[in-house]
Amino acid sequence: MIRRALPCVAALALVACAAPPPKPAPVAAARGISPPVATAPAVAGTQQPPAASMHIRELDAARAEFIRNTSQRFGIPAAQIEVVLAGAQIRDSIIKAMSRPAEAKPWRDYRPIFLQPARIDAGRAFLAAHREDLQRAEDKYGVPKEIIAAILGVETGYGGNKGSYPVVDALYTLAFAYPRSGDPAKLAYEDRREAFFRDELAQLFALGKEEHLDITSLKGSYAGAMGWGQFMPSSYRQFAVDGDGDGKRDLFNDLDDVFASVANYFAQKGQWQRGGLVMVRAVRGADAQDFVNPGNAVTLDQTLAGLAALDYRPASPVTLAPATPLTLITLDGAAGPEYWIVFNDFKAITTYNISRHYATAVYQLSELIAGRSGDAG
Repeated sequence: MIRRALPCVAALALVACAAPPPKPAPVAAARGISPPVATAPAVAGTQQPPAASMHIRELDAARAEFIRNTSQRFGIPAAQIEVVLAGAQIRDSIIKAMSRPAEAKPWRDYRPIFLQPARIDAGRAFLAAHREDLQRAEDKYGVPKEIIAAILGVETGYGGNKGSYPVVDALYTLAFAYPRSGDPAKLAYEDRREAFFRDELAQLFALGKEEHLDITSLKGSYAGAMGWGQFMPSSYRQFAVDGDGDGKRDLFNDLDDVFASVANYFAQKGQWQRGGLVMVRAVRGADAQDFVNPGNAVTLDQTLAGLAALDYRPASPVTLAPATPLTLITLDGAAGPEYWIVFNDFKAITTYNISRHYATAVYQLSELIAGRSGDAG
């Protein structure tokens, strides 16, 4: 789950950014449709500029194809989809927010957003207030209760800010007007992201049908993530569970469902290992060369012995099976580079939001909530 408000904004895309883009029907994403708000409105006695008219025609064609595909895919009347989209708005504020994610900040600037005394204290109080319910989710799914609490702390300030954007508007904007940098090297990525959000908009209609939700009333993040845990529609459909047996999966109001669903997400999508390590500090030896591990995706292609041969070692003794998969990441800390050995359960957190900064913040917050230092640095 993204995907994943600035305490929310940095991670509100949560499961959105975590999941690889799906492959919906190739509607007009590759054409880079311009937002209709950027075109001049028709005025009586005047003629639309050819470029503006072309963009409007492309948008209309893409919408029509989206409606046909979504109706056929999920068995929803096309007229019902049309009515919802007729009321949707492309919002410039959403485009701007998507263009400046907090995850782009260096770790030294990202860390203070989430690892602050007020959030830590609130997390400890939240854990104390819901310990039994969180423990039930931990017992069933193997995900520590403090990790579940930390996710909710990072995503929504423990439910205090679940987002104020109409979810339909957020997904409609990013589905048909995803921000474009103009950089040819980024075109394919931007096309994939627009296609991803177009699929999530379709998934929202399916979610409304299945859960009997009025999707026009739902509020969430600028990326369309919803509820306490900020699930994208596809993640809600796939990983939400009924935690208290009342026959519903309510991630907006039912904390039993919220706790169980976050834990189930990690267990199912992240393949969480009960009792596994998340991350430990590493020490770089004098003869070590820079460890090249670009991007955000975490590939567990090393072992402790392999890192030792490169002159990187755990700062404290660690007992592991020799073949345990892991890797090394480097963060730009306030006091200089920080070296961390990360494991399967770190990678599991990145399925919620692919950013290494996000995963580190969640883990370190969880450790502080639990009353441990987490070697937070």
